Amino acid sequence: MTSVLPVKELPEAPRSTWRVVGPGVVAAGVGLASGEFILWPYIASQVGLVFLWAALIGIVTQWFINMEIERYTLATGETALTGFSRFWRHWGLVFAILAYFANLWPGWATSSATLVTYLFGGNATWIAVGMLLVIGISLTLAPVVYVLLERTQFLKVGLVVLLIIGAVVFAITADAWAELPRTVTAPRFPDELGFALMLSALAFAGAGGGQNLCQSNWIRDKGFGMGRYVPRLVSPVTGQEEASGSTGYTFEPTEANLARWRRWWKVANIEQAVTFGAISFITIVFMSMLAYSTVSGRDDLANSVKFLQVEGEALKDAVAPWFGTLFWVVGALSLFAAAMGIVDYTSRLAADVLKTAYLPRVSESRIYFGLVWGLVLIGCLILAAGFDQPLILLVISACVGGFMMFVYSGLLLLLNRRKLPEPIRVRSYRIAALVWSIALFGVFSVLTIWQQGQRLFE
Repeated sequence: MTSVLPVKELPEAPRSTWRVVGPGVVAAGVGLASGEFILWPYIASQVGLVFLWAALIGIVTQWFINMEIERYTLATGETALTGFSRFWRHWGLVFAILAYFANLWPGWATSSATLVTYLFGGNATWIAVGMLLVIGISLTLAPVVYVLLERTQFLKVGLVVLLIIGAVVFAITADAWAELPRTVTAPRFPDELGFALMLSALAFAGAGGGQNLCQSNWIRDKGFGMGRYVPRLVSPVTGQEEASGSTGYTFEPTEANLARWRRWWKVANIEQAVTFGAISFITIVFMSMLAYSTVSGRDDLANSVKFLQVEGEALKDAVAPWFGTLFWVVGALSLFAAAMGIVDYTSRLAADVLKTAYLPRVSESRIYFGLVWGLVLIGCLILAAGFDQPLILLVISACVGGFMMFVYSGLLLLLNRRKLPEPIRVRSYRIAALVWSIALFGVFSVLTIWQQGQRLFE
């Protein structure tokens, strides 16, 4: 990997922020999965709304993390993983492997398929296999992969907003509205839920784990900053590849370039806040209020997809059969879209690492599609073999996201202080935010690994 980047002018930022809207919606859409539909509502059903303050902390913390990931890509066109590899060649591979460990089990596709069985019956395993194959085919045939992903996540977010509007009108009770202020007036740390559950809630309020790192890839494909010079991932069947190097570019810190930088930095921050931040928090709040209104206090609830079955039946009784059905339809489509996004970002991270550090002469698009189909086929084999989710994968999935965020928060601080021109380096309160992230996810990761280790060996 070359240590000196070629110099180019920083492209002009668009005058309208609307033209760059997309990556934040993709991040929110992919992130709106089991956390927003199961985990946070389950917590609300157990302890009320007194823990929602943690969702705000988690999302704000991730907003700062995402913006530092975007800072490096805006300035160089390289992903954060490539930047980490400038400290040690194999950092990118470490994070790619961790992302695979977290996502090897096709849990989101299985959850989506299970919701389909609530609607139409059938075998969830084989429905999930079909969904994985549809994801592989869709990502392969899309001329530009990011465009397909963006449109899918826009549709998903629209459906979730429709469900929230219906919930406000028909299902959320006066008791839930009265309970909501308690997240500010009587906040609580519900330690009876366990460290693993609380870490998962904090880490996956919005996105979490490897998904945050993929923010680099998504804004690059959208053409943010110096990413405009880097070709996008295209289909090997319907797309047209462009030749490219394995590293990015830099720009001279002239007054003209710095003026363009300030504009890019402003619109990127706004885009991330009003899409990723707002969508994630609003969804968590209202889905939690919906659960509190319908299933709070019940002792037959599980922190799994079965929670959605109970909640859907409760909505049918409380509102009307059509609303419970709508809840399952939106849930099934949302979890399917999340599964597509997870296959995409896991494969993107690994493809970027392999292309940059190990296979510079091989097309990144071809590496990406090989990884997509590898992940799809592994998931199909696991499901077809009839395996239940192994306990070790549950533990890894609960721990790895927060651990990754602990490590890469520290690397981001080093990267954006040492590898960028002085005028655009991270400073002041954003340094404090990264230090906070290191402390938050570091402490919770240690506590979670300790607690889960005790349970494994009991």
